[in-house]
Amino acid sequence: MGRGAQPSASLLLFSLGLVFLFFTAGGGVAAAQKTWCIAKPSASNEILAQNLDYACSQVSCAVIQKGGPCYYPDSLVSRAAVAMNLYYAYSGRHAWNCYFNNSALVVQSDPSYGSCTYY
Repeated sequence: MGRGAQPSASLLLFSLGLVFLFFTAGGGVAAAQKTWCIAKPSASNEILAQNLDYACSQVSCAVIQKGGPCYYPDSLVSRAAVAMNLYYAYSGRHAWNCYFNNSALVVQSDPSYGSCTYY
């Protein structure tokens, strides 16, 4: 093909056929894996309390208040994990939104339990 020449109709049809075959054969863009942010079990109570305060200053933490679906177990690490994940989800689920001074982990297994749903 010379400079400025147009591709032939058969080349275009062939290319479209390959694209169609790719997508109908199960190819294509895979859905992104959902992730959650949780507190590291080794994080100190001081850091967890700071994370809880920060996350709840940015998002509603009603689910971890007394009577909320994520209040139990009544532990700092559990409530901090829920709050940190709320912040992470609200902020777009970027790895940098789950850093919390290296006291958090991004996981691919849903940490939801009982009536407590991690979003």
